[in-house]
Amino acid sequence: MFLNKAFIIGNLTRDPELKALPSGTKVCSFSLATNYVGKDKDGNRKESVDYHNIVAFGRLGELVAQYLKKGSQALAEGRIQTRSWDDKDGKKNYRTEIVADNIQFGSRGGGGSSGSASASVKGDKSTADAASNAEDASKDAAAGEAIEYPKDDINPDDIPF
Repeated sequence: MFLNKAFIIGNLTRDPELKALPSGTKVCSFSLATNYVGKDKDGNRKESVDYHNIVAFGRLGELVAQYLKKGSQALAEGRIQTRSWDDKDGKKNYRTEIVADNIQFGSRGGGGSSGSASASVKGDKSTADAASNAEDASKDAAAGEAIEYPKDDINPDDIPF
């Protein structure tokens, strides 16, 4: 049995790039940064950052390009793939990337918002509904910041149920 599955949660390092293949299929590429905190051999705290290349095809790629921006948090689920090609000088180049099957949008980066909105977007026909849910979730999060709750204690006898 073989398994090629990757789950990466991180922040976008740049705005997603949406392009079209000669066949007309849309492809979106972006990068996620993840942090690692550990100890070195001397016991000192060590922090490092890893950058992961992500590729999303079709409607999934279009939604990523539409809703995610630099600094946004996202979870990418997919398979790891390494491509190779020769450049003009005959040098062999390699690129390892995650081909996304599912992207889950996290809280928006860069804002002062303490609330988080998330939506899961899969590479299937339900992506339009997921995108709509992502918009609704972000509107709900923004509306939640404007709600003013009463300062008085609530009497349980006043609750109608």
